[in-house]
Amino acid sequence: MKVTLGLLQHACGADPAANLAKTLALAERAAKRGANIICTQELFRSQYFCQSEDYENFKLAEAVPGPTTKAFQKLAKRHGVVVVVSLFEKRTAGLYHNTAAIIDADGALLGVYRKMHIPDDPLYYEKFYFTPGDTGFRAWPTKFGKIGVLICWDQWYPEAARLTALQGAEILFYPTAIGWHPKEKKALGARQHGAWETIQRAHGVANGCFVAVTNRIGHETPAGGNGIEFWGQSFVAGTSGEILGKASPDKEEILLVPIDMANVDDTRTHWPFLRDRRIDAYGDLTRRFID
Repeated sequence: MKVTLGLLQHACGADPAANLAKTLALAERAAKRGANIICTQELFRSQYFCQSEDYENFKLAEAVPGPTTKAFQKLAKRHGVVVVVSLFEKRTAGLYHNTAAIIDADGALLGVYRKMHIPDDPLYYEKFYFTPGDTGFRAWPTKFGKIGVLICWDQWYPEAARLTALQGAEILFYPTAIGWHPKEKKALGARQHGAWETIQRAHGVANGCFVAVTNRIGHETPAGGNGIEFWGQSFVAGTSGEILGKASPDKEEILLVPIDMANVDDTRTHWPFLRDRRIDAYGDLTRRFID
């Protein structure tokens, strides 16, 4: 089956309603241009607020289902497209998640994935806001194939990609918000970006699946200071890790990439990594460290 992926890369402003309207408009354009599965970037309804620890930011959260999911359900049904929607979920008072909603082409909300790995780094103070996910690693059968969804910091963990692929995921989607600390860019920027792209391409190789990564652009300083310069460069990698399509570092783009789902079966047959796994020898992976 031939499927076209549509990744929505753009800058985000201070107005959540305007960000939602913009992302819906981009999704509409992607659908009209032939996208079958559309993926937003991480937390697109706001600027990346985790640059500071501020209780006011909890007001950005919403329920699932809620206004964002309902708006994308209508769009999905109208155009017959699958949509992966990132949002800040308020589960109940005092319990918040970094969540992706998966919507099928008939508008049905198939479920949610809640980000499992939560960072706490300079300007990425996510542990203040997000409870670690409790959905586990999941894959959903959709009209256009079985897809798995992971979120940003999850992309550094081969265990997350593997466990999602073992549930049958043919495409791994990664809604993302990652960039440079401007002061570090000259010395470390190329190395940091290269590591980020390489490890995700490796997930495609190790699991014989497609990898689709949607990242934002723009220089955001919602907490003052130097802020974060998001590096864009959303991309789709094939089942051997090859780059099939890549967006720019600084331009708003709808990245449309056609893929052939038959490549998953072909790659996994000729490179049978799943067959040759020594599952009897991997018990120590559940330990924090082996002394």
